[in-house]
Amino acid sequence: MNKHQIDYTLYLCTDRDIMSTETLEQAVEAAVKGGCTVVQLREKNCTSREFYELALSVKNITDYYGVPLIINDRLDIAAAVNADGVHLGQKDLPANIARAVLGESKIIGVSANNLEAALKAENDGADYLGVGAVFATGTKKDTKPVSTESLKEICSQVKIPVVAIGGIKRDNITLLNSTGISGVAVISSVIGKPDIASAARELKALFNPFAR
Repeated sequence: MNKHQIDYTLYLCTDRDIMSTETLEQAVEAAVKGGCTVVQLREKNCTSREFYELALSVKNITDYYGVPLIINDRLDIAAAVNADGVHLGQKDLPANIARAVLGESKIIGVSANNLEAALKAENDGADYLGVGAVFATGTKKDTKPVSTESLKEICSQVKIPVVAIGGIKRDNITLLNSTGISGVAVISSVIGKPDIASAARELKALFNPFAR
């Protein structure tokens, strides 16, 4: 998979606490069938062995559909399952250290909530940025809000793709159409819905990254 040709349009972050299906594998497959273009596996409350086995299982699905699998935080898990990349927060290892561990071919994403952090991440070798929270969200309590103006500024100042995250749903997704972002990260607005595939399909239809 060529990391420079990744489609970030509808970027799914998993959360087993709010998914509507019995298994995460079912949720991921439904989301991908509905149009999710990237899957990030987020696991905060499980052992390394459990995370590893779950990542292997999810990777079977993402590989089958040709969708990149990104592992949240854990370089060791990303390397162990040969995931397509890793996503790092501001308190995780710097992108340049992750690059040294994973190699040039892997995707490295970094969270940023201001221009300074975004520029540093790009300088450190990040392949894309996760910027937010753009709207109020219940899944992450420690995020600082990022205004639409700040989002536009970041997009105009960096050369790498920007994925907006935080509270994005059908009622507000079109507000992001003219910001310059490459994609939107979704959690509860897809994985928490009774019909995950339909929810993904609807959001993808509403979001137009090329709108100006």
